[in-house]
Amino acid sequence: MFAFILRRLAQAVIVMISVALIAFMLFQYVGDPVVFLLGQDATADQIRELRADLGLDQPFFVQFWHFLVNAVQGEFGLSLRQGAKVSRLITERFPATLELAMVAAVLALAVGIPMGVYAALKRGTFVSQLFMTVSLLGVSLPTFLIGILLILVFAVNLGWFPSFGRGDVTQIGWWSTGLLTAKGWLHITLPAITLAIFQLTLIMRLVRAEMLEVLRTDYIKFARARGLTDRAVHFGHALKNTLVPVMTITGLQLGGLIAFAIITETVFQWPGMGLLFIQAVTFADIPVMAAYLCLIALIFVVINLIVDLLYFAVDPRLRVEKSGGH
Repeated sequence: MFAFILRRLAQAVIVMISVALIAFMLFQYVGDPVVFLLGQDATADQIRELRADLGLDQPFFVQFWHFLVNAVQGEFGLSLRQGAKVSRLITERFPATLELAMVAAVLALAVGIPMGVYAALKRGTFVSQLFMTVSLLGVSLPTFLIGILLILVFAVNLGWFPSFGRGDVTQIGWWSTGLLTAKGWLHITLPAITLAIFQLTLIMRLVRAEMLEVLRTDYIKFARARGLTDRAVHFGHALKNTLVPVMTITGLQLGGLIAFAIITETVFQWPGMGLLFIQAVTFADIPVMAAYLCLIALIFVVINLIVDLLYFAVDPRLRVEKSGGH
């Protein structure tokens, strides 16, 4: 187990260094930060002095080392567009994105798993076929179109939910949350549904496929031969083994929810990191782009590490294979 963790940590470090290199290359080849800071009318002496102050006149690997040291400390410089520290901007926006992703993930799991189990156990029924049809629509329709349709129906026509913003938030230290206010829940409902629909349909189809596969295995037939009830077979044996691969996919999808909430946040003007990143791309705000890239990579690496450890703990076959390998 210890060797397994060390290998995963080593892989995580390699991935993060590679991502940091890509983020650092943005400073080298996507515009000149000195020109952004001083403007086009700056003199050669001003440019040379600022380059020296920022350390841009040093060799490539020296600059990259300084970038790594600062990145580990969470420092990415100043935003070229807003003139504020990037770390402060990320700290302000991260709670909104994480909150949206977590609500969407809980919604996808709470609805997707029961739908997948029902579609597997009641295969061929009208409701099961309806679930499969809806899942195809959820996978096929682009996220921005789903968001626009939800706004049109529930915000414009019915007026049940607001169409943009985060609503009232409660400040708990440096963390802000809208889940403690009624308006906060109203504002997060439509974005969370929009973000959850693709994940929900993916989880439903995965659970159904895995459940059907497990129900055909020999140990399920043996459990039935022992006289166990359908409830015990389906939920005590089949579902338990079905959720092992589902756990892996769901963990990785959580990282995807955080990383790819850009479209949803743009449609609903949700004040999270995705909207911040879109604005940074529009204005070529390289420090914000680099920080976003590194943070998303870190989230994926941490989630992937946690999923690997959970998978290792849940699936005894992996422990047996590791022991046999040694």
